[in-house]
Amino acid sequence: MQKRKLGNGGLEVSALGLGCMGLSFGYGPAVGRADGIALIRSAFEAGVTFFDTAECYGPFVNEELVGEAVAPFRDQIVIATKFGFQDGDSKNPSDCRPERIRAVAEASLKRLKTDRIDLFYQHRVDPNVPIEDVAGTVKDLIREGKVKHFGLSEAGAQTIRRAHAVQPVAALQSEYSLWWREPEQSVLPTLDELGIGFVPFSPLGKGFLTGAINPGTEFASNDFRNVVPRFSEANRKANAALVDLLGEIAAGNGVTRAQIALAWLLAQKPGIVPIPGTTKLHRLKENVGAAAVELSAGNLAAIESALQHVQIAGERYPAHMQQRIDR
Repeated sequence: MQKRKLGNGGLEVSALGLGCMGLSFGYGPAVGRADGIALIRSAFEAGVTFFDTAECYGPFVNEELVGEAVAPFRDQIVIATKFGFQDGDSKNPSDCRPERIRAVAEASLKRLKTDRIDLFYQHRVDPNVPIEDVAGTVKDLIREGKVKHFGLSEAGAQTIRRAHAVQPVAALQSEYSLWWREPEQSVLPTLDELGIGFVPFSPLGKGFLTGAINPGTEFASNDFRNVVPRFSEANRKANAALVDLLGEIAAGNGVTRAQIALAWLLAQKPGIVPIPGTTKLHRLKENVGAAAVELSAGNLAAIESALQHVQIAGERYPAHMQQRIDR
């Protein structure tokens, strides 16, 4: 798989990464440990060198899974993990005090079985801690060799600028896909100006863009899509127009909907590295195959034109989660 650079600090990763959250957390029952390890190792064998986790995925167990899985090839890959929530639980308030960031770094290093964190993200902006203090703390961890690069997640343009002035930001991670394009308004231009990479999470619309989810799909009781407005039965029905559109484009190119959605992201800018997640080996192979799909200028223009006629229904987060997004 081709490589891409995130930011101007020499961080090079595979064009597609693997979002590991769903192996342990968020999308129903966790996979068995052996199965999770096997999937991560299969991703590496397929050319993936960028693996995304966080202390709050579980909490904690996802980092342990990733650490064990990548141990045989640790020096050939990039691990991204995150800090930002009280006691490492995403249901709790933000906690990005310097002492907390340091404690998370030490705990994550142990769980990941490594001596450095390649990319350390602030998971959500903490309204109670100046971003300069957050960036300064990570800068110190970088000086100490415990962290290699600094990242932000779901941060707005002004916060990115303030952080970057203290410690260069290698990458911003935020949701971006064919059904969520808000980053194009102010965030992407800011990243271009400052030389910061972009890591889209949920690049397949939390599975919706694959076509595998329909109005009758029932999610597991602990699947957070149950509370996401965009996944209500009525909104799934309304949003089927986008899935149908992707199906037509995919058929015309001899690929799948997921591959079109990922190829579209890759075609936007050279510093974009999507991190689709999956628990299934056949989906992993499908996603990896998207890195070889090249959309022509005509394809991209047709997609853009068609999207003008598709109205996406439903908010991407419930209100209590939306409040955590930095503007």
